[in-house]
Amino acid sequence: MPHMRPLGPAALAAALLVPLAGCTSAADGAEPRPQAGVRPGASEEDGSGSGAPGAQDGRADGGAGDGDGGPLSGFTVVIDPGHNGGNADAPGEIGALVPAGPGEKECDTVGAESADGYPEHAFNLDFSLHMRDELEERGAEVVLTREDDEGVGPCIDERAAIGNEAGADAAVSVHADGGSESGRGFHVIAPGEVEGFTEEIVAPSRRLAEELRDAFAEDAGLPVSDYLGEDGLDERTDLGGLNLSTVPKVFLEAGNMRNAEDAELLEDPQWREEAAVVAAGAVAAFLTSGDAVRG
Repeated sequence: MPHMRPLGPAALAAALLVPLAGCTSAADGAEPRPQAGVRPGASEEDGSGSGAPGAQDGRADGGAGDGDGGPLSGFTVVIDPGHNGGNADAPGEIGALVPAGPGEKECDTVGAESADGYPEHAFNLDFSLHMRDELEERGAEVVLTREDDEGVGPCIDERAAIGNEAGADAAVSVHADGGSESGRGFHVIAPGEVEGFTEEIVAPSRRLAEELRDAFAEDAGLPVSDYLGEDGLDERTDLGGLNLSTVPKVFLEAGNMRNAEDAELLEDPQWREEAAVVAAGAVAAFLTSGDAVRG
């Protein structure tokens, strides 16, 4: 089993598949490319890799905490585990075109998988469940866009709508990339400005992306991506999940599933849990800094 280096001081202080395409090869988090909140009360987006992530946690709702009694009480966070376990069996449904901002894109895609067959969709849900648990421990209300790994979708526009309807103070779409085998590292995708869509969320989303990038680079035991983006950040205007969001939102590409070194970590349940705590701490830092306020 790979060994993740001990969490650094920032994290400790904050927390005491047919592998058709890579995550960035077609639809949201998977389109072909050359290289790979509001204040509380304001109005406004398996653990073992067995295919049944989170089954042992005993929670039926996948869900939201009561948001009481912690430093994040009153904040709402939406976590979007990318793709879904049933997508491969529903090509017609996930291939249908849906709104994606100025244009249309496929509803969803299958996602990437490691050389050993560990699917991205399972990674995404397991990581998201650990993030949820950590954020709820801190008092946040957490909403998941999907609660199991057996369904289809939701489509990219529906994922954005869940965050919008929740009036989320922050939204994070969790993915693992499917880049070249030679490329290592994680990156965070932030929305670029798309006229009529993203103007109000560009600045706070960038701050959220920077918090995630900084925390992951320091404490997750993975380098920043050496094959796309710049210094672990990638700005994009082609992702419907970002273009349609009205709340601060980013995509965390937690590593490259097709790189052997990254995959060794991504497949490790202990690493997933610890790295999810790091990500949750970054979201908490964003919320409590006041940077979640839009407008």
